[in-house]
Amino acid sequence: MTAISAPDWAGLCWFLVAWVGYGWFSERSRWARDGLMGVTHRYRLEWARQLVQREMRMTDAALVGNLMQSVSFYASTTIYIIAGLLAVLGALDPVIRFAADLPFARETSRAVSEVKLLLLLTVFVVAYFKFTWSLRQFNLLSILIGASPHIRGGEDADATVNRLATVNWLAGDEFNRGIRAYYFGIAAVTWFIQPWLFIGVTTIVVVVLYRRDFSSPVLASLVQARAGQ
Repeated sequence: MTAISAPDWAGLCWFLVAWVGYGWFSERSRWARDGLMGVTHRYRLEWARQLVQREMRMTDAALVGNLMQSVSFYASTTIYIIAGLLAVLGALDPVIRFAADLPFARETSRAVSEVKLLLLLTVFVVAYFKFTWSLRQFNLLSILIGASPHIRGGEDADATVNRLATVNWLAGDEFNRGIRAYYFGIAAVTWFIQPWLFIGVTTIVVVVLYRRDFSSPVLASLVQARAGQ
């Protein structure tokens, strides 16, 4: 670890702070409720309210199946990425030579390059665990939909609605975390070129995520739709 330079340490620390910090900001902070995830949670609650009042739930089953298909695609893609990174780890010298030939690239030792590759591998392993856990929760949601009675009101309806909505948004949150890992994985790739580029791209990723989660046209449209109800 002593071979890692100060700019590399700065980039790594900023990357971890940005990844963990933005996750907390978008999910746990007092501003999270007004973000895309918070607004989507309220739509999931409304979906659950409508679901328990429907006697025939083929549409709901199809919607959950579509969500599961998307998550399954990302989980499958991620395992291929992990396999590719493990292969690169076993043949790192050509990658080091390729990165050294890039414009503005800094020459680094094999040990430092291994640390960079392990960071990238860690990012996609985290994404894989997020996607597979999301998939399992959507599986549970499909079971809950099948087990939910046809209810028109009362306390039993509220309990069923809350249970369906909670499992739905927990699964959705895990999927969002996996997607977020992909964004930060793109930033981690730039560490092979230059630590300052790594810091810059990590900052750009945070800005892009913020704009999409808190100031995107789709968020404005969802908020206006709810206001019009």
